[in-house]
Amino acid sequence: MSHNIEGTVEAVDTVFDDMVDMRRELHRRPELGFEEVETAAMIRRRLGDLGLTERPVATPTGAAFTLTGGHPGRPVVLRADIDALPVSEQVDLSYASEVEGRMHACGHDAHTAALLGVAQVLQGRVEDLAGNYTFVFQPAEELLDGARRMVDGGVLDGLEGGVVLGHHVTSLVPTGFVAMRSGIAMAEVHVFTIVVRGPGGHGAISGQTGDVVRAICDAVGQLGGVVDGLEYERVSCVCSAGMVSAGTAPNILPDHAAIRGTLRTFTAEQRADALDRLGVLCDRVAGEHGVTVQLEIEGNAPAVTNDLSITEAVTNVARTQLGDERVLELPPVTPSDDMSIFLQRLPGCYFFVGAGLADGTSGMHHSPKFAIDEEAMRLAARVMVGAAVTLADMTVETA
Repeated sequence: MSHNIEGTVEAVDTVFDDMVDMRRELHRRPELGFEEVETAAMIRRRLGDLGLTERPVATPTGAAFTLTGGHPGRPVVLRADIDALPVSEQVDLSYASEVEGRMHACGHDAHTAALLGVAQVLQGRVEDLAGNYTFVFQPAEELLDGARRMVDGGVLDGLEGGVVLGHHVTSLVPTGFVAMRSGIAMAEVHVFTIVVRGPGGHGAISGQTGDVVRAICDAVGQLGGVVDGLEYERVSCVCSAGMVSAGTAPNILPDHAAIRGTLRTFTAEQRADALDRLGVLCDRVAGEHGVTVQLEIEGNAPAVTNDLSITEAVTNVARTQLGDERVLELPPVTPSDDMSIFLQRLPGCYFFVGAGLADGTSGMHHSPKFAIDEEAMRLAARVMVGAAVTLADMTVETA
């Protein structure tokens, strides 16, 4: 690592306190997908004050800004997601969510604050930098729609030949470590709805055919079988229900019920096999319970697939800063992320940053107990800065 890059990375420490303040401001006021109005306004205000050039985005929320270095080089896109989740926070924090039923339960507030810090550091050394840097703050990652609408709307136009970087904090890895892998790093995901319909009736009459409550419970219990035996590098695929709805009163058998869930696979062959099995499951439930069953596939995101040579470059940056023993190579994971849409257009690397609290109380992602060690933002920003500056000033052969 050159002296210039080292000095730029070290500058992260000078903006870290500001990053913490930004993260806490965002954490207090979480906003759901495509509702991130205050979040986007804060981003625009801060990056506008830095003198960055705003790029148009096709989404109702979100933002993108470009910083042009003083020397020729490749474009680098740095992406952060900004949306929160419909979860009620159960963590005792001075900056806990002030919005009932909403919480940054996946760390997107930390991603946003870290990337704002990265922009601040790079702007302070702009004349010494090669290339240009586009900071994309993407809405609605949790809806699996924000990245696609941004990319289809042209946010990456004119950045051909560039690379894309991003990171995700994880409560499952201790603070002080980073993890990444080339190739398939995160599963693809399909959101599905199964709707069961029957005649309905009185709850006092036993043995009625077409009972949609029995049918929907049967379907939920069989979802795991959809992916039996489907593995990628010894990691099992997943099919699960997140929402089940039926009924209006305890003494009424409803005439419809529904499941909403996700199917997570790694390859095209697994996807086709699992979708076929899901269809067979629906047909079986319909026949056994005397109901009609409709399957709808609503949304999806492809697998997060990292470029080999770019991931090696990011790994080398991280090892220089942390030491070999703190840079991990993980197996592919079943959570998904629509960062994959950016990676389909530009080669890049999406890596994980350990953020687990030392006392083990971090909680699982998407849970009311989710919490992170804010020190993870310092590490994330340092790796992002070092990787961005390195990649802007080098030729990377994609793989």
